[in-house]
Order: sequence, then C-alpha cells, then structure tokens
Amino acid sequence: MFTTTENTDDRFDAADERRAALAYVSEAFAEATLDGIEDVCFAQAALFTALESMVRNFGEEPVATFAEGLAERVRQGEFSIAGRH
Repeated sequence: MFTTTENTDDRFDAADERRAALAYVSEAFAEATLDGIEDVCFAQAALFTALESMVRNFGEEPVATFAEGLAERVRQGEFSIAGRH
C-alpha cells in the first residue's frame, strides 16, 4: 500500500533496509526490557511512534485504511512467531 514502483535492485535494497530496521527495533525492545520497561508498554509506545510517522509521511486516510486491515492480519497469525493460542 505504501510502496512505489521499484526495479529489482531497489526491491532487494528495500528488503535489506526493512530487515535492518527490524533489527534496530528488536534491539531497542531488548534494551528497554533489560532496563525494566515492560514489553507491552514499549510496544504501545512503538506503535504510537510508528503510526505518527506514517501519518506524517502518508496522511491520515491512507494510514487509517492500512490500520483497518491489521485486525485480519493479526487473526491470520501474520504477527505470531510462536504457536497459535
């Protein structure tokens, strides 16, 4: 939804950038936990920050449309790493 037309090299670069970004966020989660911050508290702050950034870059309506699709993606297990409950 938030992508542009890219050539093959750009897609690989974008995938590498997303992996690096995920590594940074994962490290920040780990550091916060080690400092005694509850992971749920950090997750809520991270979601707020992410949505704020997306709204700044794409506008409210595209982000709202994106967010509407998150419920089904969660239900389908897209964000589950461990076994399903």
